Amino acid sequence: MNIGYVQTDPEFGSKEKNYRQIETMLRGIRADLIVLPELFATGYCFTSKREAEGLAEGLDGETTAFLESMARGTGAVVVGGFAERDGKRIYNASAMVCPSGLLGCYRKIHLFNKEKIWFSPGDQPPQVVEYNGGKLGMMICFDWIFPETARTLALLGADVVAHPANLVMPYCQKAMVTRCLENRVFAVTANRVGQESRGEDSFGFTGQSQITAFDGKVLSSAPKARKHSAVVGVDIRKARNKRINPYNDLFVDRREQLYGC
Repeated sequence: MNIGYVQTDPEFGSKEKNYRQIETMLRGIRADLIVLPELFATGYCFTSKREAEGLAEGLDGETTAFLESMARGTGAVVVGGFAERDGKRIYNASAMVCPSGLLGCYRKIHLFNKEKIWFSPGDQPPQVVEYNGGKLGMMICFDWIFPETARTLALLGADVVAHPANLVMPYCQKAMVTRCLENRVFAVTANRVGQESRGEDSFGFTGQSQITAFDGKVLSSAPKARKHSAVVGVDIRKARNKRINPYNDLFVDRREQLYGC
């Protein structure tokens, strides 16, 4: 399976401009899975809930349609983050699409900082989608700090975790080595670059999008401060073997009855 990411520098509120940036960066690329950043079309630094509501859209909206067009152009499953409107609630969500349409949607469970003001927390458990022989899961940005998220996806059979992100702390890229190693899964962390200063807040995004292997090896690492895309080939079958030696299996050896929580 050829898996990759696009690391972008979006302009807040300029959906069409941000779509075109990704369209340009994906020109000529063919892959099986491509992951885009969290909130790639809108930008991140909202100043009010009303502003978030104004930029949010339904799962059948223009951003999902854009992702579908990128899937058709690349032949890939494409995952990207967006602000999802569902009734009166707004979610920090990611859509997974293939060339023929929507495969799934995930709503971020663990909200970071003022996201708790703008968004409702995800109300559905993580899910794994099977497509063309691969099993794909999604988590979003700050979900990385909660090991239960990646472990849940791994227990559901995920080969690859698609991880749209807008990272501002310097820890995630190293932590994803552990997340992949402890679950023996591949992960694609798609981050953004640039600075957003709006209202009371200013965020500098850390770049360094990363593809991490089942054994913790970093297969691709993007620059810290510029746009970048990459695709690498992986053997996803290696994620299905949870044995680390003849005596230890990461999942069989779990002692759930003793964990107490």
